[in-house]
Amino acid sequence: MQDRDNRYGLLLRRRELLAFLGGAAAVWPRPGAAQQPKVPVVGVLVVGAPGSDRFSRLFREDLGERGYVDGQNIRFEFRSDQGQASRLPALAAELVRLKVDLIVTWFTPAALAAKQATEEIPIVMAAAGDPVATGLVESLSRPGGNVTGIAAVGAELAGKCVELIRDMLPAARRVAALVNAPDPFSKPFLEKIRLGGEATGTMIEPVMIHSTAELDAAFPAMEKERPDAMVVQPSLPTKRVAELSVKYRIPAVSFVRDLVDEGGLMSYGFSEADAYRRAAVFVDKILKGAKPADLPVEQPTKFELVINLKTAKALGLTIPPTFLARADEVIE
Repeated sequence: MQDRDNRYGLLLRRRELLAFLGGAAAVWPRPGAAQQPKVPVVGVLVVGAPGSDRFSRLFREDLGERGYVDGQNIRFEFRSDQGQASRLPALAAELVRLKVDLIVTWFTPAALAAKQATEEIPIVMAAAGDPVATGLVESLSRPGGNVTGIAAVGAELAGKCVELIRDMLPAARRVAALVNAPDPFSKPFLEKIRLGGEATGTMIEPVMIHSTAELDAAFPAMEKERPDAMVVQPSLPTKRVAELSVKYRIPAVSFVRDLVDEGGLMSYGFSEADAYRRAAVFVDKILKGAKPADLPVEQPTKFELVINLKTAKALGLTIPPTFLARADEVIE
């Protein structure tokens, strides 16, 4: 009888031990689980211009060179307005709800939408025109707040484009400014073009585009008093602008290379590859603990003049050899 009681007691203790171990397995972490670091999530918000694809590719490559591999030690959440700027606020709010660790923006409207959506999450501008004038930062040296990155100096370059048009096409006297009206950058963009016109004795004619639906109608309207050339705000759909410029024989120029790659005549602007590389540096610093307010906004230092000679021939233009010699690249 005593032996049976002993065996019964031993069986109970064994069951208690198994139950304890089973419960412990449910709450104790597996070996190494506690050491797994949190993978940072980077939201990327872009305007749906054609160049956003190149930006996304180059930016990821640049981060890869700094040791960040998508799906391993970093994760991206890409959002594009697909050419509809009115979607940007909702897309920015979505990234905030996802609790991303950082937001990278491409072009001014995306940066403004991100800033309006959050004052807490760090924001890195991969390229934004005149961030002081548009209210993105307090100053370049002391940005304050949660925004820093690359200032594209696009407004100044837009004015420079007027000067280059006169050098390339000496007979040019009337230049249209194709303006993306809803883009807050449109104001400094147009102001600098007008200053460029005053400096060179060139008449500037603003053509305000309030939606992409107005773009096709704008070109035949210009035929009544055809301009000698046009400076294009790059947040417009550059591929369609390039197609229309050739169709209506109006030389198109911009300070972003997208336009000339798509068939525009000329671009003079900052080196995008260099700017995106610097944006990756900002992201790396912030993910390692730096605060945007302590990181001065940088301006591009490398600029490129690109001429599409194929488009020049299609437009029946002869580019002076001395001007061609100034180009960093000629597309033939």
